[in-house]
Amino acid sequence: MTIRILVADDQHLVRAGFRMVLSAESDMEVVAEAADGASALSLARETQPDVCLVDIRMPPPDGLEVTRRLAGGGRPGAPKVVVVTTFDLDEYVYTALSNGASGFLLKDAGPALLTEAVRAAVRGDAMVAPQITLRLLQHFTKSRRRAAHEPTEPLTDREEEVIQGIARGLTNPEIAAELYIAPSTVKTHLGSVQAKLGLRNRVEIAAWAFRTGRAE
Repeated sequence: MTIRILVADDQHLVRAGFRMVLSAESDMEVVAEAADGASALSLARETQPDVCLVDIRMPPPDGLEVTRRLAGGGRPGAPKVVVVTTFDLDEYVYTALSNGASGFLLKDAGPALLTEAVRAAVRGDAMVAPQITLRLLQHFTKSRRRAAHEPTEPLTDREEEVIQGIARGLTNPEIAAELYIAPSTVKTHLGSVQAKLGLRNRVEIAAWAFRTGRAE
C-alpha cells in the first residue's frame, strides 16, 4: 500500500524538505502541499490523503484547528494527522492530541522519526517526539489519578522491557537495537502488550507505565 500524504506548512523550504524525505520512501507519496490552513482543509477533501503533516503556526485556520476539523471525532475514513512544528509548548501538545492528532514531532526530528511517525499513524498508533514524551506523560500521570488497570494476562519479561523503552520515548528500531532483537519482534511484543492492557497506542502504554511505577 502506498501512503498518501498531505504536507501543510507556510514555509516553502520546509514543505520541499518533507517532500524530499517522504518521496524517497517506496511506500509513501506526497499528493498535496498547502501553505495555509484553509488550503489544507480544501486539499484534504479533494485528495483524500491517508496522513496529513500539519504545522501549528500558519495562516488561518491554524494547525490545531485544522487537526480538529480533519481528525477530531474519529470519523470513518478521516485522515490521520501528525503535527510537526518548531514549538513544543505544553499547551500545543495537549491541544493537538486532544484534537485527534496521531503524533507530535518537532521539525528537527530527522528523517527516520518523520517516516516512522507517518507509518505509526497509519497503523493507528501515536508517535510523540522523544524530547517531550517524558514531560507529556508526567502531565498525563498527574492529571489522571484513576488506578491503572491490570493486564488480562501476565506480561512477559521482554514485554516489560519493551514497555520501558516506549516510556522513554524510543522508537521500535531503537528498542530493537537496545534489546538485540528485530524491529518486527518489537512490533509483535507491542501488539501483545496492547491486547493485554486494552490500550490503543504507545502514548497510552507509556502513560500506563508511569501510573504503575514502571517509568520515572
